[in-house]
Parts: sequence; C-alpha cells; structure tokens
Amino acid sequence: MIVTANRLHSVQEYYFSRKLKEVSQLVSEGKPILNMGIGSPDCAPSDRVMLAIQKALFDVKAHEYQSYQGLPELRKEMANFYQTQFEVTLNSDSEILPLMGSKEGIMHISMAFLNVGDEVLIPNPGYPTYESVTELVGAKAVFYDLKEATNWEPDFEALEQQDLSKVKLMWVSYPHMPTGAKGSVDLFERLVKFAKRHQILLVNDNPYSFVLNDNPISLLQIKDAKEVVLELNSLSKTFNMAGWRVGMVSGDATLISAILKVKSNMDSGMFYAIQKGAIEALKSGKDWFNDLNKMYSKRRELVFQLADKLGCTYDAKSVGLFVWAKIPNREKSAENFVNILLREKNLFVVPGTIFGTNGENYIRFSLCVSEEKIKEILNKI
Repeated sequence: MIVTANRLHSVQEYYFSRKLKEVSQLVSEGKPILNMGIGSPDCAPSDRVMLAIQKALFDVKAHEYQSYQGLPELRKEMANFYQTQFEVTLNSDSEILPLMGSKEGIMHISMAFLNVGDEVLIPNPGYPTYESVTELVGAKAVFYDLKEATNWEPDFEALEQQDLSKVKLMWVSYPHMPTGAKGSVDLFERLVKFAKRHQILLVNDNPYSFVLNDNPISLLQIKDAKEVVLELNSLSKTFNMAGWRVGMVSGDATLISAILKVKSNMDSGMFYAIQKGAIEALKSGKDWFNDLNKMYSKRRELVFQLADKLGCTYDAKSVGLFVWAKIPNREKSAENFVNILLREKNLFVVPGTIFGTNGENYIRFSLCVSEEKIKEILNKI
C-alpha cells in the first residue's frame, strides 16, 4: 500500500470538489438544479479580447515556452491598470509578477515566506485556501474574527492582545469574500501600521474590486505600504476570464523576486495567446465596467428577492460577486438549510461554514447565473 505524505492529513478535499459531485449526481437523475454556488462568470470576455487571442495563435512565438515573468507588454499593461484604476505606481520590470490565476499566488507566497512552525493570521470567515495552503507548507493557521457587528473588519485591540511573535504573514481580502464588505482607506491604513509594528507580511487578495463597487481601492495606495504589503489581483471576475487563469501579484521588488524563485521552479509562463488577450482586457475602458455592473446589478436585485422569499436577511450595500445572507432564526444550521434547498427546491447555494466558524447561520449566493434562471427559481419558490 502506497502511503500519502503526512501533509495531506491536515487538509481535506476542497468543498466544491466534493459538493459538486453530489450536484452532478442530482442533475444526472433529471433534477433541474440551479447552481448558485460558485463565482465563475457565465459571460464571455469582450470581443476585442477574443479577437486578440485568435490573432495571437498565428504569431511565430505563440507555441513556445514563455517567460516565467510573462511578456514585458503584459507587465506594462498591468502597471498601467494599477496606475489608472488605483493611482498606484509600479515598476513593470520588478514589482509585478503575472500568475496563472491568483490562487497560484497563495501557494507561491506561502512557500516563499513561511517556514515550518511560522504562524499565519487568517480571516474567519475567509477564503478556505488560505488555511489549507498554510497547513500544506507546515505553518500554523491562527484565525482572527470578522463579524457582522463590526462590518466584517478586524478587531485590532483583540489582535494586539495576542502573542504575535511567531506570526509571519497575514491574509486579508477587501472587498471581502464571502461577505462583500468593502473595506476602506482608513482600514487599510490601520492594517499597514499593524503589519509594520509587528513585522508581518500583509497580503491583500483583491479580485472583486470592480464588481458592483463604485470606489475600488488597493492596499498599495497606502503610503509606504510596499515595505510590508503584497497584493494579489485577477482578471477572472473583472473581465470574465476565470478559465483563462490570469492573475498577478504586486509589491516591492525584493518580495516579488522571492516569489519568482518559487514560481520558476514550479511552472512555466502562461500561454502566449492568453497573455495577448489579457493585455487587451486590461485596456478596457469605463464602458466595460459599466455594462458588467448593470448586468450584475439586475441579477443582485433578483437575488435579494430570492433571499427575501427564503426569509434571509442581507446587507444591500455589500459589493462583489456574491450575496451573503443570514438564514432565518428558525433554521438549525446553514448546512442543513443548504441541503433542504438542494433537495426540496433544486437550488444549490453555499453554507457560510465552509469559510469559517463565523459563517454559521449564513449562506452565500453567486451572481453568476442569468436573470432568466433566477426568475425561474423565484417562480418555483
């Protein structure tokens, strides 16, 4: 019998990997399941992006191995994007590293900066991958509470009372996933001061800034943030390119260089034509964002109606690709409520508990479903 590595004892199969098997089984049995669980955009990128990738397929160098650092013109466009959208100046040669999706960056950053036994501050609720990657590299996850009463922002007084001597890294994500809390410049300033005071690498996972958000901000906007800050970003949600796997990490050149050491030993550069498509996407103007948000705004209003019918409450001012809703008091648990919706209403949503213990009594709806399908489930319920 072949024995697996000990590190696998600390993690489980990703929730969506397990749950979608059940959903697929129900679909195969003829059940008309509406999947509102995953934030995978259901629309295509813009025509100019599609044309760019098609044209690039015929370039002489299109099918060769690509640079670990990506095309210079891609890095330049990423820098232009940060300058235009956030007023953040980045050196495209040394302060930006393209990634095969920002999820890859979570592993690369962890491998570059964490030793066995180091501690990592992880939001509760938050993206489950922060914890699983931390465990896989032999570090220790230390959760900090985010709660509705404090607008899903950290309690700095509670953090300061903890023993932070072994903490090497802290994950944040604003706009926050799964709750949709916006964050603010004031919050970012407090986070940077906290990270500097305790010599903690602060990483903002920032893929939702442009979805239903009229004030996109970056942690790198804060004065001298680069000393302790890295920021992940992604084209997946902003430009409907989830399956393309295009992301980036930005920050001080020394930090980026350390991540490159890991990346260059684990994979190659992304496909040439995908990079060319990404360049065109990053050049998109206000019309693209306005049209995208008009669509999501209509869907969100319908999801609010759906949440109302189910007896859930929510923050109508939240942003991002999801609606985070509190289940009725009469329900025993989020997971039980989700199972009832799946079996009795043919509706799949996600229980808040997969994002941490503070997600109990909450569920998450994805907006990556057409208006017609949401109206259909509304009529059924």
